[in-house]
Amino acid sequence: MGSVIRGWIVDQLFFGGFASYRDICRKAVWVACKVALVAYGLNLGAHFLLYAFDLLPYGLGSALIIATVLTPPITFILAVLAYVPVGFAIHDLGVSRAEFERLSRTDMLSGLANRRAFLDQFDRCDQDKAMLVLDLDQFKFINDTYGHLAGDAVIAKVGEALAKVFPDTCTCARIGGEEFAVFCRDMPFGEFAALGEIARRRIAGMRIEADDAGFSVTVSGGLARALPEEKFGEVFSRADKALYAAKTGGRDQIVLCYETGNIGDAKPVLRSRIA
Repeated sequence: MGSVIRGWIVDQLFFGGFASYRDICRKAVWVACKVALVAYGLNLGAHFLLYAFDLLPYGLGSALIIATVLTPPITFILAVLAYVPVGFAIHDLGVSRAEFERLSRTDMLSGLANRRAFLDQFDRCDQDKAMLVLDLDQFKFINDTYGHLAGDAVIAKVGEALAKVFPDTCTCARIGGEEFAVFCRDMPFGEFAALGEIARRRIAGMRIEADDAGFSVTVSGGLARALPEEKFGEVFSRADKALYAAKTGGRDQIVLCYETGNIGDAKPVLRSRIA
């Protein structure tokens, strides 16, 4: 019996799952009604017990009237006043924690996921997937020529372009200084490659303003397939080799690696490229 009562009390005082202040107020009223009912029942039980032992200093009828008039409203008000502030505080704490978690997993310059978030999502994905690694061409030259503010503008615009091209089923991230990555889940490899080419062309068509001059940028990319159980490191290694082939092959292109892991000791083969 004691465990049942304890479980009921814990359930009534559980503060999780509040999506808004309205939910908190609604929950506070509901809990306060039940607390008032319980308090009223205890009050009546105490009066009947005192009456049974002839310890009631006044008539039972008067006692029951007083208990009925005073106990439920007072208990209800006190329960609401106690529940609402605590509920608001826990709600605000939950919102702050969620925002902190979002910021800790977001690259502030590009607005995309950061490396940590990308690795976590990739390694948790147990579906067929693919990874595209993109690297800005001659980014050091851009920084040296137009300044770091212009370089930051490039990072931001590239992040915006990637977010617009790839759907929500893909995760876009900035995983290094001028290096970006995208991974898709449960999407045909050819479709993902086509989206990568669209992103490459959009980036090449952007115009970055710096002082009185403007310039354009290009990216090189490497795209690799992955088995559901493969982790970030092994897939990134293949995509990075494809990226290196794109760089040495003239830049502003995406090289595809069709091979996956788990095929013995065979090395990935760069079979084609998108240019």
